[in-house]
Amino acid sequence: QVQLIESGGGVALTGGSLRLSCAASGRTSSNNAMAWFRQAPGQEREFVSAIKLSGSTTWYTDSVKGRFTISGDNDKNTVYLQMNNLKPEDTAVYYCAATARASYAVRNLGDWSYWGQGTQVTVSS
Repeated sequence: QVQLIESGGGVALTGGSLRLSCAASGRTSSNNAMAWFRQAPGQEREFVSAIKLSGSTTWYTDSVKGRFTISGDNDKNTVYLQMNNLKPEDTAVYYCAATARASYAVRNLGDWSYWGQGTQVTVSS
């Protein structure tokens, strides 16, 4: 089992920045990739960004490209999401996810085995 704990959420103004962290514990050696998803009120959970833990390949949804940066620290078993130039539409609960699958589709929720409890991000105008 893998446990994921998110932190770093909060309130930011439009154009501001926040940095989310996701610390993994347990059988972290089995993880192949980690990701961030988000869910706004009344909406489905959607993919934001992912990183392959070996080689550091990254993926982003179009709406955050150029504004968000995902990175990982394998020594600390932690993944970060640096969010710059925040917009009100970024307001959501952000969830960290991890997968041990060798093959996965980053946007497919079912391919992610482990989930954190989520951290709230609110962007006010």
